[in-house]
Amino acid sequence: MENRVRVVIAEDSVLLREGLTRLLTDLGHDVVAGVGDAEALLKTVAEFGAEQALPDVVVADVRMPPTHTDEGVRAAVRLRREYPGIGVLVLSQYVEEQYATELLAGSSRGVGYLLKDRVAEVREFVDAVVRVAGGGTALDPEVVAQLLGRSRKQDVLAGLTPREREVLGLMAEGRTNSAIARQLVVSDGAVEKHVSNIFLKLGLSPSDGDHRRVLAVLTYLNS
Repeated sequence: MENRVRVVIAEDSVLLREGLTRLLTDLGHDVVAGVGDAEALLKTVAEFGAEQALPDVVVADVRMPPTHTDEGVRAAVRLRREYPGIGVLVLSQYVEEQYATELLAGSSRGVGYLLKDRVAEVREFVDAVVRVAGGGTALDPEVVAQLLGRSRKQDVLAGLTPREREVLGLMAEGRTNSAIARQLVVSDGAVEKHVSNIFLKLGLSPSDGDHRRVLAVLTYLNS
């Protein structure tokens, strides 16, 4: 399988952990470990690192034992810092803006934040895992809506037109220009023009390379 990825799953619900494992393995991916708490996640990844066999991506619940508050996202932030080559995709029952902001505030590569309801959309969920494993982004539409809503209050995106805001929201979900064009029922050329305008208005130069797509979404986080 061309896009086969190695995954570690951290989820304290045995049913959900086994369900995620089944979804991924049925589509040809390798779930190399499944753990139930943040401490076990960090230990497992460290053990893989010692063997020079790090996973491509970690899928982790935001809330895990012992307190079921922020153990999962704290572990995710730590993994992004200590193992920048690993993609990290966190799952949450609700949009928790503080956690999303903290997770996205560092490097723009290989990060995702999805609501657990999104797992039911099997193909989209697995595509998100693969995209994050490859260094891309995968942000839940509801997460994007909240974060962009906050950014509007700060006037960070005040110069964008309503259509450009819509395109930016779809970019934040990790969609390609072609996928955005299909969603909005417009031509690829029209989307490319909107994207270029977004980059220009947010002061993102061509020297920023492919990361401009992510930087366009994350600009407001550092304002």
